Amino acid sequence: MKKRVLIIKMSSMGDVIHTLPALTDAQQAFPHMVFDWVVEPGFAEIPRWHKAVEEVIPVSLRKWRKHPWQAFKQGEWQAFIKKLRHVTYDAVIDAQGLVKSALVTRLAKGPRFGLNRQSARESMASMLYQQKVDVVFAQHAVVRMRQIFSQALGYPYPLALPDYGIDRTRLASTTFGENTILFLHGTTWPTKHWPVSYWQQLGRLAIQAGFDVLLPWGNETERLRAEHIKDFSQSARIRVLPKLSLGEITSLISRAKGIVAVDTGLGHVCAAMAAPTVSLYGPTNPDLTGAYGPNQHHLRANFPCAPCLSRDCLQGQDFAIMPPCFETIPPEKVWHQLLNSMKEYESNQANIMG
Repeated sequence: MKKRVLIIKMSSMGDVIHTLPALTDAQQAFPHMVFDWVVEPGFAEIPRWHKAVEEVIPVSLRKWRKHPWQAFKQGEWQAFIKKLRHVTYDAVIDAQGLVKSALVTRLAKGPRFGLNRQSARESMASMLYQQKVDVVFAQHAVVRMRQIFSQALGYPYPLALPDYGIDRTRLASTTFGENTILFLHGTTWPTKHWPVSYWQQLGRLAIQAGFDVLLPWGNETERLRAEHIKDFSQSARIRVLPKLSLGEITSLISRAKGIVAVDTGLGHVCAAMAAPTVSLYGPTNPDLTGAYGPNQHHLRANFPCAPCLSRDCLQGQDFAIMPPCFETIPPEKVWHQLLNSMKEYESNQANIMG
């Protein structure tokens, strides 16, 4: 008999991706279990990649909080609640642990599961659950998600490595060549940006080694940065891509020879696709929320204040490189690690093929 579970995990990109292995675990334990998923529209494409997900329910909570009267007048909130409550679920799991996600969980029909007061990111959220699970906070987010689901749904925590369960046939197919390296240069915090001059030098090293470099972007600021990276080399082998969907970028990630990423949501996509990736961490710490999966290599800044976990650098402007912690991750070091990562990946693939 089919069991249906509702997941509340609305944002962000990395958080949504971190939840996917838990679905794989659950479906391996209960083959007839399927999932619906409440998520912000900007990330709604991601749950659809997993074969266990039947229905995605978009919730524009960020927009509604800014314009509540408009959302009510246009009937958006009422339509969401109607959609949310049209099924009585076998379980409703708040995988986010925030008050806002707990309130959405409270609206759904079915037994409500969530983290207890000691485990939730916002302790007040636990008051809205009927059944609470205890998960140690100081673990990687993927591990936490897998533990939440195993406790809520009642199966042993799997010892196997995480399987993100992405059905590649559900991805939009696109290609820009077969000998490509992707530079995932876009991120949110100013302090997480690797310097443009370093990207430029890394691009030169890549094309000198015979690779083509692809530069995706998601907004106008990222497009201009990509143009600056390209202009330094004046080479047709470095290409600023057109605006692509998340699925199209994911397709490129799956085909790339290698990838360099800052601390960004797309870095988690690389982990989900098991693509050979070098991720760069200056102010942030990959131990809890870094790219997690096969073929992932982290380069951390070796600087007195790193990781500072701050959006703004407090070191002042008296440095040639900003933020100065990235001086400890120069282009030559990144290129050396990327070459090793690609060779290791190719060797592993050759062994698999036989």
